[in-house]
Amino acid sequence: MMQNMHSVSSSDIEARVNFIRRTYAHLLGAVVAFIGLEFALFKSGIADQMAGMLTMGGQWGWLVVLGAFMLVGHIANKWAMSDTSVGMQYAGLGLYVAAQGVIFIPLLFVAANYSSPEVIPMAGMTTLIVFAGLTVAVFVTKKDFSFLRTGLMVAGFLAMGSIVAGAIFGFHLGLLFSVLMVGLASGYVLYYTSNV
Repeated sequence: MMQNMHSVSSSDIEARVNFIRRTYAHLLGAVVAFIGLEFALFKSGIADQMAGMLTMGGQWGWLVVLGAFMLVGHIANKWAMSDTSVGMQYAGLGLYVAAQGVIFIPLLFVAANYSSPEVIPMAGMTTLIVFAGLTVAVFVTKKDFSFLRTGLMVAGFLAMGSIVAGAIFGFHLGLLFSVLMVGLASGYVLYYTSNV
């Protein structure tokens, strides 16, 4: 494989570390933007209306939401990887944050209205711990995680298959599925930040 001479991977260690730090700073900015978007949607009441629309289709509706999310994620990734302009790259990041904001609305709506008040703060703390763990993993190992592509694709199809099977056979996916989805999302974070 031919390497781009302007690629950070061909730079010295200090340039690569600075690049990774900037990448994770952008990731932190995206997480803060996501939190702000969710806060605004819930405070305005728009989230209640969106949660109702997104969950009308039941379990099959979730399959549609996941498919749409994957499509929008693909478009956002193309924009973010664009070499036409920095503005297009930020538009891709913004589109992806917005897509994440939409897909999380029903989850946060159910958590806020049908569970204990500690659920969302606990999820926030878990997110911070996972983010810190991923950051430490990247900075300590200095490993390139771009090899994860095939495994992530297979895991994504397994997740979709589980959702379809749950819809067909009427079983609930439960806590283990949620933990595995956090692992899958973490893998994607490592994969995409290595490919930046």
